[in-house]
Amino acid sequence: MKDYLNKLSKEVIGAAIEVHRELGPGLLETSYELSLQHELTLRGIGSERQVRLPIVYKGLVVPEAYRIDLLVGKCLVVEIKAVEELLPIHQAQVLTYLKMSDNRLGLLINFHTVRLADGLKRLVLNFPT
Repeated sequence: MKDYLNKLSKEVIGAAIEVHRELGPGLLETSYELSLQHELTLRGIGSERQVRLPIVYKGLVVPEAYRIDLLVGKCLVVEIKAVEELLPIHQAQVLTYLKMSDNRLGLLINFHTVRLADGLKRLVLNFPT
């Protein structure tokens, strides 16, 4: 599974670089989200957009507690931003999404950069011991 996730994340990063090369910085997050999903489809990579997931808190079910921007291959969480700079809270958000969705690998991609590589964070949630 680890090798598959690594390969998938490289393919998503390549697709994101292509989207950024074509569109550049300065657009709304939804523009990048839709474009990245389209690029992934063109590359034969399945993804779901705006995946709504519940949480359970002390017996209370919150049916749509959060949304994953893109869930790629049913196992890779992709959070898209178009912000001046990534903050620690953005990384914490992705780690929470990983924990809540029972996934292990996430990509945080900020398209509001001159060079997309400067806006990429790969986040791993370690398996419980």
